[in-house]
Amino acid sequence: MDIANQVAVITGGASGIGRAVAAAMARRNVTAVALVDASEAVVDVAEKLNADAGRVFAVPFQGDTTDEAFRASVFDTLSGTYGRVSLCVPAAGITRDELAVRIDKHTGKARIYPLEQFKLVVDVNLIAPVYWALEMIARIAEDRAARALKRWTPEEHIQGSVVFIGSISSQGNRGQISYASTKAGLEGAAATIMKEAIFHGVRCSVIHPGFTDTPMVRAMGKEYLDKNILPFTQLGRLIQPEEIADAICFMLGNAAVSGELWVDAGWHAPA
Repeated sequence: MDIANQVAVITGGASGIGRAVAAAMARRNVTAVALVDASEAVVDVAEKLNADAGRVFAVPFQGDTTDEAFRASVFDTLSGTYGRVSLCVPAAGITRDELAVRIDKHTGKARIYPLEQFKLVVDVNLIAPVYWALEMIARIAEDRAARALKRWTPEEHIQGSVVFIGSISSQGNRGQISYASTKAGLEGAAATIMKEAIFHGVRCSVIHPGFTDTPMVRAMGKEYLDKNILPFTQLGRLIQPEEIADAICFMLGNAAVSGELWVDAGWHAPA
């Protein structure tokens, strides 16, 4: 599937991997990208991306990615202006890192990871990405049904492509009980959607980035990164968002790619 002249939706588009994917798509001549983010900075980011590209391709949408009505409105607006959405990279995500069980040194009582915090991470990192992908797939399916098309055949060429943003933490990482659970959950979701969505000609896969130079990772602090992360990578540095973005565009466009891709810079967690 040539991603040139396609229409895309990216959540978490105001920074990090999402922003880098939008820039990479511009270089590959994608027609339009919905740049979705909860931050009002998404408007300025879209303007900067358009200026860098020398054309208007990034369309900003500020809102809550867990909101169903907002999700539908993004697809309605984008498809109404540019045509059917065929690329989806739901990259929005959060961390709320804390040990699952911790003993208070003063009281001796155990503190369990807060349930509401776990639910929030699940909503943002797992449920929302799945439903942004399903929204695109459903609209492609409806369009095909309206044209009396049933099971997709290879002669039609690929109709759409989804790449979920997993993480090396999906294999387990100390202090990330909620985050790791959501990223592991995306593996199961992607594997299931992959089997179902191809009926409509839509591919689905998941990429597992290692520690990438994003605001989320930088928030861990330089001292922590220098001590606990970088020494356990082969590259000895954080992965650049542009490196992840190139891999995502490859996954979107290459129809032979399915399943999972690990882009971890050779990082292995210490025991």
